[in-house]
Formats: sequence, C-alpha cells, structure tokens
Amino acid sequence: MPRILFLTPSGQQLAEIGAEPGSLLLDVAREHDIPLHWRCGQGTCGTCRVQIRHAQQPRMAGMSRKERNVLIRQGLLPESALSGEPLIDAPQQWRLACHLPVEEGDWVVIVPPME
Repeated sequence: MPRILFLTPSGQQLAEIGAEPGSLLLDVAREHDIPLHWRCGQGTCGTCRVQIRHAQQPRMAGMSRKERNVLIRQGLLPESALSGEPLIDAPQQWRLACHLPVEEGDWVVIVPPME
C-alpha cells in the first residue's frame, strides 16, 4: 500500500497515511481530515491544487484537458499547455487532487495554505 506524506510548504508534517492505488488524492485527504482546501470536487475550481514528489520524477504527466484548462486559468500552467503536448511530472508542477489517482509508490504531497 503506498504511503502518502502530507506536508505544508514549510515542511511541517500534516499526516502520513496509507492509501489504495486508484483512489483520488482528494478523497484520501478528506477521509483523513487533511486540511486540503477544495470547493467543487469536480475539477473546475482549482482550489485543491497540490504539488507531488515521488521517486519516478521526472516523467511524463498524464493530465486531462480539463485539469490543464483549470491550471491555465489559475496561472499555474502556460497557455501552451493546451496544445496537448505531454507535460513533465516534476516536483514544482501543480496538480489538482480531485483529478489525481494515487499510484503505486510513496508520495510526498505539498498542501498549500488555505485561502
């Protein structure tokens, strides 16, 4: 079972939990009362943004067009990301927890402060 370590941007540990592969990261955070801000849970508002760190980085990111659109609207991806070109999954890349299924392997999730 993958281990997920939730941290604040300053490195303060919020929680370390086990998660089932395939579960959405937002659902995992909600089930364990992680202070991850979210509004819609549908991938349209962009408030559940997180940064992920894992051993497989850098690699190509599997990001839906909807997730790209929201991150562009939030100013977290350049407009050129709409071209459909593969994006690099790197530690500085923002992702939406409501679009992100947990994978095999351990993750560190950086949770921004609540707005």
